[in-house]
Amino acid sequence: MARLKEHYREKVIPALIKEFKYKNVMEVPKLEKIVVNMGLGEAIHNIKILD
Repeated sequence: MARLKEHYREKVIPALIKEFKYKNVMEVPKLEKIVVNMGLGEAIHNIKILD
């Protein structure tokens, strides 16, 4: 299991339940997709940056 998903399940969900006073775990929003973007503008001019 991914570390982020594990962290969400073990730490974030209980914190959300406590903060928003959810009565059921199914009320807590779930993560569906995580997208990480990385700009490579400098790599166009200097290919060694990618290494």
